[in-house]
Amino acid sequence: MSRRLPHKGLKLQKRNANEYNGFSDNDNESDMKVLGLFAGVTRPIGPKHAPSGIDKRPVKRAEVNHLGIVGDVQVDKRYHGGPERALHQYSLHGYETIIKRHPLMHRTVVMGSIGENLASTDMHDKNVNIGDIYRVGEITVQVTSPRIPCWKIEEKLNQKGLVELIKNQQITGWYYRVLENGVITLGDSITLVERPNATLSVASFVQQHFDQNTSADSLRQMSNAIGLDSEWQQKLLRRIDNQ
Repeated sequence: MSRRLPHKGLKLQKRNANEYNGFSDNDNESDMKVLGLFAGVTRPIGPKHAPSGIDKRPVKRAEVNHLGIVGDVQVDKRYHGGPERALHQYSLHGYETIIKRHPLMHRTVVMGSIGENLASTDMHDKNVNIGDIYRVGEITVQVTSPRIPCWKIEEKLNQKGLVELIKNQQITGWYYRVLENGVITLGDSITLVERPNATLSVASFVQQHFDQNTSADSLRQMSNAIGLDSEWQQKLLRRIDNQ
């Protein structure tokens, strides 16, 4: 059962360009911790000054309900936000991959710059599965889908080709639905509670989604994954019908 908590707001931290460039944390599944928390307000990005909520800023503590971090903003509700995409997590491995391809971006590609809400030690697209249930501080969350990147990442970071790189390397990050409300704080432990889909990692899901040769049987298995976002389920079923 979800807990109702009084709104205590967000404690903002000043962003330091070098503060989040340390991507060499020890990977230890038994000691997964919240390394970064991020929330944003509407800000213009790109030459057309399009409104967006991608520009997240670090916070020390956040209240979370079924729609995500209280005070966080998602502008384009077609693709961001809502109960099935309440929180977005991106991996340190994803940032490492981007920096290896674009070394000059090491000062701009820092935790929070992709627009995620959460970063942690030892979680990445290959060891997090669709449907996984995690305990994070006081809250309980379930992985619902990958976060397919959009043009706003390239506009914000001023680097063409990032969308294709993220898709091709299967470093999209993932969305959560919130099963239990509460508060999360920097340093909170993260515990895997349940893994209903033993072999369907986020990376595997993304690879099969973008592979035009993925069989109908594989697509059907993906659509039947426990915990999968219903919109993704319908998208996969439509693809099967069109094969």
